[in-house]
Amino acid sequence: MTRAIVHMDLDTFFVSCVRLENSDLNGIPIIVGGGERGVVASCSYEARRFGVRSAMPIRMALQLCPDAKVIKGDMELFSRKSQEVTQIIEEKTPIVEKSSIDEFYLDITGMDKFYGCYKFTNELAQSIIKETGLPISFALSTNKTVSKIATGEGKPRGNLEISERMIRPFLNPLSIRKIPGIGDQNFKSLSQLGIRNIEKLAEMPQTYMQGMFGKMGLELWKKANGIDNNPVQPYRERKSISTEHTFLQDTIDIDSVKSLLINMVEKLAYQLRQEQWLPSVVSVKIRYANFDTEPKQYKIPYTSCDHVLIKYILELFDKLYHRRMRIRLVGIRFSGLVRGTYQINIFEDTVEMMALYQAMDKIKNRFGFEAVIRCAGTILKSKPKIEITSNIL
Repeated sequence: MTRAIVHMDLDTFFVSCVRLENSDLNGIPIIVGGGERGVVASCSYEARRFGVRSAMPIRMALQLCPDAKVIKGDMELFSRKSQEVTQIIEEKTPIVEKSSIDEFYLDITGMDKFYGCYKFTNELAQSIIKETGLPISFALSTNKTVSKIATGEGKPRGNLEISERMIRPFLNPLSIRKIPGIGDQNFKSLSQLGIRNIEKLAEMPQTYMQGMFGKMGLELWKKANGIDNNPVQPYRERKSISTEHTFLQDTIDIDSVKSLLINMVEKLAYQLRQEQWLPSVVSVKIRYANFDTEPKQYKIPYTSCDHVLIKYILELFDKLYHRRMRIRLVGIRFSGLVRGTYQINIFEDTVEMMALYQAMDKIKNRFGFEAVIRCAGTILKSKPKIEITSNIL
């Protein structure tokens, strides 16, 4: 049986959300971001005509489009609207994978026998538009890669169906930049070899691509040929991410405890950024020597920045620790998680801060977490083993 895989993508999602809240913003250039020193999280099609793009410094974007109105991002609003769309899709589709806050994959294989895959998907998209007010694009094909590329080519609202026999004619003229996951370095390397469109990449020998680029080379060759057997993974939302440490000997050394907390936050925040989660609730737990356990939590703006999360965690600890007794265990927990496509809080942080985190994470990815850590988190002479536990719905 031929697979039927749909990719659905909410058009200019952040912009569409803020326009639902304020209709005066309709039809004018909009930039959603975090102020003049921040970066563009999303922009309207009116702003894109001037060359404005996501992840561009807002200062540069305003030089290109001086009349654009900059709106601060509201992750609470975005999360709520994303959940509305998710519920509609889950109610009507057997297998759903939510790949980000505004993107979904659907496996509707076999539905053509009863209803018609394209007809079903089109009516689902219309339901989303009617019930949420959010515009959405989709593409239907035999696999995730082709459907995702086709959605991008059809935007806005250009809903495409790419049959199995049309995959190569559809992909061939496109730039290799369109292949999901190609990355800047691979794009540059392939371009230097004269491989600039998908047809050229598809015609390269498999052994050559694997020899030049390893496993990634083989994956890119498969995608260029429209081959992708990856399944649609059923959607399960993570509820929280947490870690705790039990001391070998009960302690009253508060400086060392705070140092440990900083180290714990750094590790969890790094994991959040790698998995693309943003928490809205932070919690601290203390267990005293007599086994009394006390928790405390804050509701916070969505972020996965170390420096912001550390501030909240240390504030919570200071408010929580009041008995002046020896401590047996400390733990931290981040919850109220939402999916995001950005590594840190793009609505709050400056270009310089984003660049710093991206550089640190790149070093950690290559050399390990301990390659770059805060001095404040290394006071302890012997670093404790930290076990991470996660709760899944």
